[in-house]
Amino acid sequence: MCYVNCKLCPRQCGIDRTAGKTGFCGCSDQMRVAKVMLHKWEEPALAGNGGSGAIFFGGCTLGCQYCQNRAISGGPVGTVMTPDELRRKMEELIAQGAENIDLVTPSHYLPSILPVLEEKLPVPVVYNCGGYERAETLQMLQGKIDIYLPDMKYAESTLAKELSGAADYFPVAAGAIREMVRQVGPVQWQGEKVVRGVIIRHLILPGQVENSLKVLDWIGENFKKGEVLVSLMRQYTPMPGLKAPFDRRVTEEEYQAVLSWMYLNGLEGFTQEEASASFGYIPDFKA
Repeated sequence: MCYVNCKLCPRQCGIDRTAGKTGFCGCSDQMRVAKVMLHKWEEPALAGNGGSGAIFFGGCTLGCQYCQNRAISGGPVGTVMTPDELRRKMEELIAQGAENIDLVTPSHYLPSILPVLEEKLPVPVVYNCGGYERAETLQMLQGKIDIYLPDMKYAESTLAKELSGAADYFPVAAGAIREMVRQVGPVQWQGEKVVRGVIIRHLILPGQVENSLKVLDWIGENFKKGEVLVSLMRQYTPMPGLKAPFDRRVTEEEYQAVLSWMYLNGLEGFTQEEASASFGYIPDFKA
């Protein structure tokens, strides 16, 4: 797969990005990096003491209405980098103490990223994505990723269509996560840090408890104990212009209902404090 007749993501636009044309992600074949930082706010088992070496890529293949990274997700935002320049940024982050290299929303630049990962890094590589991935594309990453960090946002197609324009989100993400688990196997710990495996994130949305329960049911039904971890997120922060019920934060009652269901499913992983629903935890992409 490549930028010509691009079918990297499930949208399968089929356009020639090398000719300057753009599809859903809005990006050409020039890899753009919007932010490079030591990220202290990832799951504790990833960030550790040094933080994750986060590399945020401009553009996105999903386009959620409530995206907290909307400043960079809407198109070709950031500095154009070659694979060699990206590799140097990774090495700089590791020299600064990064516990891992955290590739955030990278799939639409995969042809440029793959050569960067040919030579193994001395820390785990994290593939941090929205879950809306083609399994066929992920197969190109076999042996290059240590930790997959996908979202499982929706179990309901109407909600996925309304908020992300992706009615097929659930079956696509389910297939992608199965491929991720096939590649890296069950979660492996080194002390208090995860060094290999799949951590499935789920962001609770206001007024959508039933969607969350269905997501947790699917995880519980498809994976054995210890095979994956769940990161249950209550950090939903309403972006300007959203209509009810998405113009408010998740209530304590909603959070507790989903949290209880997570435990009833016997799922292990991570939870968030109420204070996580704050603009203060969104990276400053202008700095």
